[in-house]
Amino acid sequence: MKREHWVKGIESFRNVTFKKHEREYRELVKKGQSPRALFIGCSDSRVLPNLITSTGPGDLFVFRNVGNFVPPYKPDNDYHATASAIEYAAFELSVEEIIVCGHSDCGACKALYEDHSAHEHEMIHTIKWLELGRPAKELALHTVGDGDRADLLEATEKFSVIFQLQNLLTYPNVRKRVMEGSLYLHGWYYRLESGEVEYFDPESQEFLPLERDES
Repeated sequence: MKREHWVKGIESFRNVTFKKHEREYRELVKKGQSPRALFIGCSDSRVLPNLITSTGPGDLFVFRNVGNFVPPYKPDNDYHATASAIEYAAFELSVEEIIVCGHSDCGACKALYEDHSAHEHEMIHTIKWLELGRPAKELALHTVGDGDRADLLEATEKFSVIFQLQNLLTYPNVRKRVMEGSLYLHGWYYRLESGEVEYFDPESQEFLPLERDES
């Protein structure tokens, strides 16, 4: 069994990182968690929410899936992992913010433009899941066209974040709290190649740098 790498990593965590935050971990066990935000991000191994935001234990309630998609509210008896995380965070944990974070070089958005018919049995759930990105693809094609591949993919990635924010508002408790002013929604775009984060500004309808203006 190839476990030596994991053993070394866990030993390093316990001896270094855990020791550094040991008091915080013990307090979190006693008091329970009360994260400020739900972070909905992509499962991409290069996207690390706590690293990007410089947050520690107990700060974020994190849920990651392929493409950082948010399915619309659907009250049935099926299994809904993303919906469950949203409901738990908004109702039980009463988070103050929900962040939907897309990113550059997104494999899910690239996959929207690929033919998966040859693997429809092996990838049946993934192909169905990618339907959540179709509105972003259609808007990107309409707005940017299919000339420049890089521009098309970035537009798809950013439009997708906006559509996921809209889907969040289909959840009754989320919409209620947003209307009350007790919950705020954020759409972010993380650039893997530079570490920069942009936010969607509803007024200008643009993604702007999420940094302090030092001027």
